[in-house]
Amino acid sequence: MVMNVSRSIRKWDHIRFALETGQARNTGFEDITFVHQSLPNSSLDSAELHTKIGELHLSSPIFINAMTGGGGRKTYDINRNLAIAARETGLGIAVGSQMSAIKDAEERRTYEVVREEFPDGVILANLGSEATASQAQEAIEMVAANAIQIHLNVVQELTMPEGDRNFKGAIDRIGMLVSSVNVPVIVKEVGFGMGMETVAKLCRAGVKAVDVGGFGGTNFSKIENERRARLLTFFDEWGIPTAVSVAEAKTCSPNLPIIASGGIQTSMEIAKALAIGADAVGMAGYFLKILIEQGIDELIKEINFIKEEVAFIMTALGAKQISDLHNAPLVISGKTHHWLTQRGIDTAAYSQRRI
Repeated sequence: MVMNVSRSIRKWDHIRFALETGQARNTGFEDITFVHQSLPNSSLDSAELHTKIGELHLSSPIFINAMTGGGGRKTYDINRNLAIAARETGLGIAVGSQMSAIKDAEERRTYEVVREEFPDGVILANLGSEATASQAQEAIEMVAANAIQIHLNVVQELTMPEGDRNFKGAIDRIGMLVSSVNVPVIVKEVGFGMGMETVAKLCRAGVKAVDVGGFGGTNFSKIENERRARLLTFFDEWGIPTAVSVAEAKTCSPNLPIIASGGIQTSMEIAKALAIGADAVGMAGYFLKILIEQGIDELIKEINFIKEEVAFIMTALGAKQISDLHNAPLVISGKTHHWLTQRGIDTAAYSQRRI
């Protein structure tokens, strides 16, 4: 068993294993089909991609989700390039967990570079639910953040050889952070999804948005199992698929801004996520793979292609704005239909909507 591993080494292990293990791609979006509109009464030049996550105004529904930082020069370079890509394409961006920089001032540069490269951008700070109010404020100030993500990663911590084992009081600490910091608090899962029960608790705690971080993307159980002597393989298939998580969150709290993330890679998956209730979509693993393997120029090209394709899909559906996609008729089948039905969600209502 690996013990006493420094945070910087562990950070790079996470990047390396994420690229090696890939994404599961069992997000549930394969069970969702749009109802074709032969008379959409639309045009490509009228499709508007801007959206809102609570108080945050975004020029695109896509943003670069939390990945890394705190791992020395390698993560500095990754965050710098991600910030440049966000700046050049008009996306928001979230940094990875900043606890390493709070505990080691030498790691601050690996996060501060994001604001340096993207001075006018929407940037999200990031800490775990163990954070104190003073730590959260330090993380916010470190990147001049517009909001802060508080991540939930119980299964990752349990699988991590040196991870936490006590998760008591997390919702109370989140409520304390909501009332203590001066920017919106967004709570994010790290790849195991959120169900209605979790979203309801977070709403009562006063969070401004949730990022469902659904199952089907980078699998942190598999990553941490790469670092274990005795594997906890039962956690490798643990979680709520991304599409299901969005639908559950929307059903539970219709007015709470929802970010869909977890294995989303294509423009069609983005459109489906928005249609089942998300206000924005976070992408991480897919962008990281392109950046590492093909470079920043190819990443910028891919982001611009995806944005254009989302506009094509909106035009085909007759959606002029992102919010119009919430009314686009779609049919839910397969495991996603079964899950939602068992959870008391009327899937037929999605198929009978009108833009």
